[in-house]
Amino acid sequence: MLAASPSLRETLQSARKARRISQLELALRLGVSQRHVSFVESGRAQASRELLLAWLQELQAPLALRNTVLQQAGFAAAYSGHELGAAVLAPVREALTLMLAAHDPLPAMVMDAGWNILQMNQGARWMALTLMPWLAEQPPGQGLNMLDLLLHPEGMSRHISNLDEVAPALLAHLRDDASVVPELHPRVEQLAAQFQARLGGQTLAPWTRQLAPVLTTRFATIHGELAFFSMFSTFGTPQDITLASLRVEHVFPADAKTRAVLEAAA
Repeated sequence: MLAASPSLRETLQSARKARRISQLELALRLGVSQRHVSFVESGRAQASRELLLAWLQELQAPLALRNTVLQQAGFAAAYSGHELGAAVLAPVREALTLMLAAHDPLPAMVMDAGWNILQMNQGARWMALTLMPWLAEQPPGQGLNMLDLLLHPEGMSRHISNLDEVAPALLAHLRDDASVVPELHPRVEQLAAQFQARLGGQTLAPWTRQLAPVLTTRFATIHGELAFFSMFSTFGTPQDITLASLRVEHVFPADAKTRAVLEAAA
């Protein structure tokens, strides 16, 4: 039996634990013994390329991580990645542009796995400038990152009036993302500390009261309190690393007043 490298062992274990799946459950899904899963994770056995691909599919691992695991195991990468501006992705860019335009005047934006904002529609730009007027002074073409906007002293989170409700859900979402994109972790924990400071050290525990059907985020603005909820769209079967990382956030008004303000602004 061939021993796997320590980095491969750690990657496989981290990917499984991030999905909160036991070795036994993974073995049952793959149709192999728990002993074999244990041996692969400990480096006492080496999985075939086909088993690793099935393994990572069951864990819903990001395509970039699947390539990393394959290369750590000595196999060729399975997935390619193109810049969003590449000619081969022209139909995808057109689809994203249509989605954003169709959602106007309601806010919508395209983000990648690092929470970088790649595209915004007019509604999203209006919302960003309403909450953060200082963005108008940013150099044209300067990239925006949602985590940075939340962390900024004059950023989005400063205007959230129901932070005690929003913070636990937002942090759970961000920590889930950080489990597969480790570079997010320091900023996520920095945001958690910022939330705790704003809430006076209050423990950010799961909600103890009945929630509405969707979590509503309320912002204090010059137009009064505005309330929103979000939906996310992703590509169903992406075979490109870039596309697999993209998601479109569609923001909707949670009450009639917010809708009226958006329509008036449009």
